[in-house]
Amino acid sequence: MHVLIIGAAGMIGRKLAESFASRALAGSEPKKLTLADVFTPSAPAGFSGDVVTVQTDLAASGAADQLLAERPDVIFHLAAIVSGEAEARFEFGYHVNLDGTRALFEAIRKVHEAEGWTPRVIYSSAIGVFGGGLPDVISDEYIVTPEGSYGTQKAMCELLLSDYSRRGFFDGIGVRLPTICVRPGKPNKAASSFFSGIIREPLVGQEAILPVAETERHWMTSPRSAVQSLRHAMSIDTTLLGSRRNLNMPGLSVTVGEQIEALRHIAGDKAVALIRREPDPIVTRFVQSWPKAFDTKRANELGFTAECRFEDIIRAHIEDELTPKAT
Repeated sequence: MHVLIIGAAGMIGRKLAESFASRALAGSEPKKLTLADVFTPSAPAGFSGDVVTVQTDLAASGAADQLLAERPDVIFHLAAIVSGEAEARFEFGYHVNLDGTRALFEAIRKVHEAEGWTPRVIYSSAIGVFGGGLPDVISDEYIVTPEGSYGTQKAMCELLLSDYSRRGFFDGIGVRLPTICVRPGKPNKAASSFFSGIIREPLVGQEAILPVAETERHWMTSPRSAVQSLRHAMSIDTTLLGSRRNLNMPGLSVTVGEQIEALRHIAGDKAVALIRREPDPIVTRFVQSWPKAFDTKRANELGFTAECRFEDIIRAHIEDELTPKAT
């Protein structure tokens, strides 16, 4: 099996590539990985097969054709700019998040029509496709109602994925990931970045800024569970999806206050004291327009899973990012 990961230099792309080196999928271990991004990705240590790394802009002319030249069996499309940047840089957001996706889908279609090649395409979407006056719990039947450029771009790509799958050009699955927490590394330009920051920074003795009230509730999952969801999408029977190719992934609905109490339980009052409240009305407005909880019955029935307690999300971060690895 040949797996192509587009967006492989990003946090989830990197962890997805590393997962193929650290634990196998029974009966479907990839023999080759092609890793692509606008920055040259790193090959995962310990992967036993072939690895090719490519620096490219998916939306550039001919880039998608180059990535598809060896006809990968599974394509993970994770490349995107995040919510805050997509809102601030309108044209660039559409270039990366929409134009790049359409270029990829069109390149696949042309090869399919010429050769009959039909790869599985796993598209990383987001809960930002929902917005407006949302119910407390969003069901699988709720229609997408984006209120930001990022969510709009993701929703447009979901529709393209469904239509191209309906036409048989590829076998697509849209994976609507919850907000990823705790994200390792430095804060990114997503409006949701503080959800990770108020945990990540205090755990290493650094101050973190909290721009919203502790009563704000949000839908989250760990990087570990996000990778597991993407990998699980490789093997599910897509005939069970029918025409509804985009799935809400399982996650955990927690308030900021519950996050903080989980941090206190694991790291103590000293860590919690490093969280500084600086209300930001713009960030608050974003957060209040986002989904707070989901009923993910469809994904659950298909075998997707996530954490049940926020303490488990923090512990996953400590194990994966702060615990020295054996050599």
